[in-house]
Amino acid sequence: MKIPFLKYTFIFSLLIAGSSVLAQDKKDDSKQNPPKGTITEEIEVVRPYKPVLADAVKIRRNPDLNNNAPFKPILTYRILDKKLELNSNIKELQAQKLIDEQQAVLKNNYVKIGAGNFNTGLAELYLNSGQDEALQAGLFIKHLSQHGSINKQQLSNQQIGIFAKSVGDQLTLSGKVSYDRKSSFFYGFNPALAPPSVDPDKLQSNLFEAQGELMNNTSSQDESPFNFATKLNAYLFNTALNGRENSVILSGYFNKAADNFHFGTNTSVDFTATKEPSYSISNNILRVNPYVKYQGSGFSLNLGLNLVQEFGDNQRLNILPAVSAEIPIAAEYATLFAGLNGDVIKTSLKDLSSENQYLNNNILIKNSVEKMNIYGGIKGNAGSVFGFKAMAYYKTVDDLPLFVNNPSNVSRFDVIYDNGKSNITGFEGEIDIKASDVLSLTGKAQTISYKLATEKEAWFKPAIRLISNARGQINKKFSLDTEVIFNGESKAKTFNLQQQQQIVTVKSYVDFSAGAEYKFNEKLGLYLRVNNILGDKYQHYLYYPKLGLNVLGGFNFSF
Repeated sequence: MKIPFLKYTFIFSLLIAGSSVLAQDKKDDSKQNPPKGTITEEIEVVRPYKPVLADAVKIRRNPDLNNNAPFKPILTYRILDKKLELNSNIKELQAQKLIDEQQAVLKNNYVKIGAGNFNTGLAELYLNSGQDEALQAGLFIKHLSQHGSINKQQLSNQQIGIFAKSVGDQLTLSGKVSYDRKSSFFYGFNPALAPPSVDPDKLQSNLFEAQGELMNNTSSQDESPFNFATKLNAYLFNTALNGRENSVILSGYFNKAADNFHFGTNTSVDFTATKEPSYSISNNILRVNPYVKYQGSGFSLNLGLNLVQEFGDNQRLNILPAVSAEIPIAAEYATLFAGLNGDVIKTSLKDLSSENQYLNNNILIKNSVEKMNIYGGIKGNAGSVFGFKAMAYYKTVDDLPLFVNNPSNVSRFDVIYDNGKSNITGFEGEIDIKASDVLSLTGKAQTISYKLATEKEAWFKPAIRLISNARGQINKKFSLDTEVIFNGESKAKTFNLQQQQQIVTVKSYVDFSAGAEYKFNEKLGLYLRVNNILGDKYQHYLYYPKLGLNVLGGFNFSF
């Protein structure tokens, strides 16, 4: 019984040992060809990893030797019984209130006093209501007098006026009332003859003028604005030679915008009566100028007519063109412009006396007609530093007025007319340079060529004329300014002792003036002005020389 049991136990143990041997990996025999009869199996023993001291360098971080137990605080919670407001809209920012700025005290009033050689006296006063832009009112008074070296070469001019302007929500109203008095003598005489033995007659003119204007205010938000304005101008004018003239002019302007089009009209009616010792004339004019204007993205075109009806002592209807266009060739820098216009040029005793105050009495009044005025040119600017304009034109004028010396008294001037068509060709150029707040320069040039119908020359009308002025601010207290005027030579028609007509050349001249001003403070300043520095006693009208070198100085005060 015991022998079979031991035999079976021994056999079972051999089987287990053989299975453990088969569990070992065998290497690939194909790689080696060991000799026959040699045992080629290897046994790899796998055991747990036990690092040695040399492996300590492989540890990247030092171990934490502190054995601190983590602290876990006990938290308590309390729920608030409050409703959460969800507002996703952006809240309006509240502007911070600025500190009240103290308004600057404006110096609206101005006084200027001066004196110089030639018994020159100057006084000016300007008064203004204040800084309210909606309501402005003021007053001005001016006085200038001079005595030259020629007998009765005395000049005097006084002006006084008041003005006001009110700006409302819808309308703007402005007005002005003024008085202008000019006084002198007919001191001119032919230097080839002996001076007159008696004192020349006194020359004086008085002008009372009133103006009023009413216009509507428009907003830039109006898509189709309607604009209108109406103006009233009236004056009374008289001379020491018993010349009288009164005039009332009522004018109106209406314009309606519709998309890119503008429809409107300019209308005026002029009632003028002129009275001289030997005649009285009524010279009235009615003007109607309807137009259509197209304002495109790059150009503008104005098409219209100028209907002029003369009524009173003279009856005449004129239908004249009124066309103009503008095309920019460089945005905001240069613009081409051209036009074709015509109009009736009113001749009045007031305008003639303003141009030449040494008029004779019984002046002939006749209106001129500018039948055609073709012009074209270029204008533009380079920012606020440089501005320019150049224009050429060609005109045809009927009955062009001209001044000539009276045959029997050369110290007085008559008015004659070039009966027929006068052709006028001209060029005008302007520049305006403002290098900075320190220096500014302006200049204007004009050349004119006349081809007359009946007269040989355009009397007292120079072919070239130049005007330039400059101003420099040296510092906050000191400033300088200069002015140069060049007038080319002109021709004059007069008569000799045998009453024969002769042509005299009036020489060209240059009038150079300069001034300086020094301000002690914001209120008080001194000024000095030198006129006709070259000292040339030139003549603009024959036998009436101007004053020579004239020095004027004084002070001005603002308050």
